[in-house]
Amino acid sequence: MSAGSDPHAAGGAAAEVVLPGRRRKPQARPEGSAPHAVTSVGAKVFPPGHPKEKCAPLGGSAVHAVTSVGAIFTWPVRVYWEDTDAGGIVFYANYLKFFERARTEWLRSLGIEQQALRAATGGMFVVVDTQVRYHRPARLDDQLLVTARALHIGRACMTIAQQAIRGPEPSGDLLCDASIRIGWVSGPAFKPARIPPHILDALQ
Repeated sequence: MSAGSDPHAAGGAAAEVVLPGRRRKPQARPEGSAPHAVTSVGAKVFPPGHPKEKCAPLGGSAVHAVTSVGAIFTWPVRVYWEDTDAGGIVFYANYLKFFERARTEWLRSLGIEQQALRAATGGMFVVVDTQVRYHRPARLDDQLLVTARALHIGRACMTIAQQAIRGPEPSGDLLCDASIRIGWVSGPAFKPARIPPHILDALQ
């Protein structure tokens, strides 16, 4: 897909963004089922030594409080002119901005301020991998509900499931969903490292 292309232009077909060097992961859906909003499912916390616990980052790069790992955090977003493209719909890359804002507010609701965290620890979270699917377009003035939910939390990274839903309620039309893997890096060289224990405690 070229940088300026829009997946909605191709008959509304779902598109998937896969970073270079990573294989596309098939996403099974029961026959005859339609896209729908996520429901709260407990996250997986992998113990030290578990194969999925070692997630090496690549380097660079009214709110509902979360009460337990796996709970769904929601953040309202309004679509403005700056979010749309020439076709009058939300530009596909802007969903990643919506998801980043929701993740940031999710962490803030847990008492994790990223700027203060970096100043105190010298480390920060970075995006390692994204898997995105587009289902329906959002348009100017639409009210969206953007969600964030921890799928699993390891010692060095975590995977967050996110959705953009039309309307103020989770039962609205699913527009876009994603699986975002977040890794922890430390120092100016962005060296992969383990998430500080007090941050893991807050996340769990």
